[in-house]
Amino acid sequence: MSLFLIVALPFLGALLPGLMIHAGRQSCAMATFFVTLAALIGLLTHVPAVMAGEVITARLDWLPGLGLNANFMLDGLGLLFGLMILGIGLLIITYARFYLSREDNMGEFFTYLLLFQGAMVGIVLCDNILMLLIFWELTSLSSFLLIGYWKHLPEGRQGARMALTVTGMGGLAMIGGMLLLGQIAGSYDLSVILESREAIQASPLYLPALILILLGCFTKSAQFPFHFWLPHAMAAPTPVSAYLHSATMVKAGIFLMARLWPVLSGTDAWFAIVTTAGLVTMVLGAVIGLFKNDLKALLAFSTVSHLGLITMLLGTGSAYGAMAAVFHIMNHATFKAALFMTAGIVDHEAHTRNIPSLGGLRKLMPVTFVIATVTALSMAGIPLLNGFLSKEMMLEQAAHTTLFDLPWLVPVLATVGALFSAAYSFRFIVHTFLGPVRDDYPSHPHDPGFGMWGPPALLACIVVAVGVAPFIAEPFVHVVTAAVLGGTAELPYGHLSIWHGVTPALKMSIVAVLGGALLLIAYAPLARAWDAAPRPEAKVIFDAVIAAAVRLARAVTEGLHNGSLTRYAAIFAVTVVAVGVHAWFTGTTPAMTREMIEMSPMTVAGWLLLTVATGFLVFVHRYRLVALVLMGVIGLMVSIGFNYLSAPDLALTQISVEVVTIILMLLALNFLPNTTPVESSLARRLRDGAIAAGAGLAVAALIYGILMRDFAVPSISDYHLANSYKGGGGTNVVNVILVDFRGFDTFGEIIVLGIAALIIYALTEALLSGPVRARLLNRKPDQPQAGDAHPLMMVVMTRVMLPVFLMVGVYIFLRGHNEPGGGFISGLVVAIAVVVQYMASGFSWADARQRYPYHGIIGAGVLVAGLTGIGAWYAGQPFLTSAFGYFRIPPMEKFELATAMGFDLGVFLAVVGAVMLSLHSFSRIARRSESSYSEHAMDIDPSRIDPLPGEEA
Repeated sequence: MSLFLIVALPFLGALLPGLMIHAGRQSCAMATFFVTLAALIGLLTHVPAVMAGEVITARLDWLPGLGLNANFMLDGLGLLFGLMILGIGLLIITYARFYLSREDNMGEFFTYLLLFQGAMVGIVLCDNILMLLIFWELTSLSSFLLIGYWKHLPEGRQGARMALTVTGMGGLAMIGGMLLLGQIAGSYDLSVILESREAIQASPLYLPALILILLGCFTKSAQFPFHFWLPHAMAAPTPVSAYLHSATMVKAGIFLMARLWPVLSGTDAWFAIVTTAGLVTMVLGAVIGLFKNDLKALLAFSTVSHLGLITMLLGTGSAYGAMAAVFHIMNHATFKAALFMTAGIVDHEAHTRNIPSLGGLRKLMPVTFVIATVTALSMAGIPLLNGFLSKEMMLEQAAHTTLFDLPWLVPVLATVGALFSAAYSFRFIVHTFLGPVRDDYPSHPHDPGFGMWGPPALLACIVVAVGVAPFIAEPFVHVVTAAVLGGTAELPYGHLSIWHGVTPALKMSIVAVLGGALLLIAYAPLARAWDAAPRPEAKVIFDAVIAAAVRLARAVTEGLHNGSLTRYAAIFAVTVVAVGVHAWFTGTTPAMTREMIEMSPMTVAGWLLLTVATGFLVFVHRYRLVALVLMGVIGLMVSIGFNYLSAPDLALTQISVEVVTIILMLLALNFLPNTTPVESSLARRLRDGAIAAGAGLAVAALIYGILMRDFAVPSISDYHLANSYKGGGGTNVVNVILVDFRGFDTFGEIIVLGIAALIIYALTEALLSGPVRARLLNRKPDQPQAGDAHPLMMVVMTRVMLPVFLMVGVYIFLRGHNEPGGGFISGLVVAIAVVVQYMASGFSWADARQRYPYHGIIGAGVLVAGLTGIGAWYAGQPFLTSAFGYFRIPPMEKFELATAMGFDLGVFLAVVGAVMLSLHSFSRIARRSESSYSEHAMDIDPSRIDPLPGEEA
């Protein structure tokens, strides 16, 4: 299966749960399950190749000029995380089906889950860091939705905001670091970056890039001092917690550190920062976790601790440390997902997660007890379970690591972390399941059905299997480790084994296990001392920082922004002019090299008319109708100026836009007062006038300076003139630029145009359904209305001219690639043809004969333009690359056809739809207030025909 499809499946599948929930909860869960299963099967098809040492790639040059390519690769590391994300995802989906209550919106939940799953798969398979950043932020957004899924819980909303704030800030830092990394390597493709170790580590930008990237990794993986957000994410439903902590989200930062290990590790900065952060997080998370009374909080801090353990191993920079980190990533995913699911079972059945309220569940929930015991002992590092193997490897690496010239520091802290890890694991078992059965449980607990205990039971079996027979995991661990090392170091010699003799690691492990047991025995006095000891609360500090930031932001915002657009424009204009004047007088300017063009009397007259109309508009702008007339004059003179300066395309566009705009604004003026009230004092108007005059003179001086000089750098127009025909198949350079060279810009513009029209329609819909509706129905025109709402001469003329208008529009469309014209102009011409029908014959008459909704026309235009651009992909070309050729159909002469015509057709449809939807929106308001007008423009109303003699009325 293609890597593109594997990544796309969860996103496409996210459409299903919301639809399938109407068929029932089982159908909804099954649809989600099979989407994930399909992606997992697709991933499994590549396992033989990856195990043989191959790297599977899929490439798509999307925006190669910007380095943004949709490239994916699958090696051992990507396979490990892909299997965890999709494999554990299947178990979480099964578990969630039975965990969620009927009050929970399962369709919404699984939609969020699949979006999150797709973002995580995208991260681990990405071969382009710009695409990786997109998926990275998608994980933050989708996890925000999952953590805050129970919107009725204040702690859920706060936990979601905290997670988004911390990981979002880290994501911003990582964007900067990744851009620096790509700049150093000369490419944004990971496969290229991973081969640039020497260049990256020798660059002066290495340290800033390293710090920024680690900020992103540490915030995502809850490393100190950013560890506090993860426990507060426990307000999410338990399936979310199990997924976040075992295979996704918090493992994203770990994955990225492992992925970039070949180019970032091995330096003093990497070793000091990563190892220190990992050690502190490991110990701090374990200590805090021991004294948490909420089962999920205890497990959350255990996750923080184990993430610190993995980070510390990656920080050592050794090949053995990397292999230990890889193995513990696998083991942690299995036992932590199972532990969270068992915690959820306890909460689901006993209706509490508070450890002091539990105990004695061994007899009431024997199946859950066995699963929890096996996985918790693995977390504690007890032999014959997989957690023991990777913990021993961690302690072995710690025993040979020296930090800050202190050879004892890392071994001691690693042992302390392992000791507290054993203690909270023992407490999870003893205080929850052992002891006498109580009679004050909030609800009588019992083992749930197989749907809930089956998934963690399967993971518990894996925990035992790997712990007893580690050789079954060894080949895979070696493949993944080789992918992490990336050829920078040899694969560590040795085998995964239960017994390596009496080593320092074994001694440290014995101390940790025995010490953990002693801590559990002395838990009561230690807990009282912990509760009595003063200590900083991360949540309080976070809330205080956020509150201070909000106060500062509000003070700055209110000081700079008072809601006056005039003030903003004045500040902007003064700043730009001041900077421009400073640059003009302090820089070097070449001498003028061009002569003034001789001006004819007509040119001077046109310029004077334009200037006088513009100046007069400033003084009469409060009179709306007069201002609109003057704007029409200005637009007409501008279009004449374009034509005079040999820009017929711009002239046609300007005059067409002017006609449409004036008509739409006339409709809008129908609902506005005749004059605009005076809102500014005379002094303020004089100030604004002076600023505007200064900015205008500055722009005029700049244009004059540019037009009077030649430049050493050739103009980009030379490239377009040289390549318009041979590259785009057209001699009309302007149109070729719009539909080929800068087609992506045009595509975005028609989308924006369509959105603007839809917004106008939405606003109109709101007006017609609100209190304005009553005022429109009771509105009496201020001025006397025309005696004939639809003059006969105008009605006849517009209907006769309609085919001519349409033919002109078709002609302008077809000639646009080689002569002035094109889809945008023809769309405006056809829109004008339809607009005059509305004007002459009335809104109701014209609208009744409209067969296609304008929303659909806009959508069809965007779709046609988009499909035309996508068609280039099938030819191996970038998006919107056009092709052309010459054809002969007897008896016609040879003619040219270009794929750009399809794109131009999309532009045409979008323009027609947007203009007519805007007109339609205004017309709906007009019909509310002018209902007395005849709706039978020149057409005979059968109800008003007198019957002939002898006929019935």
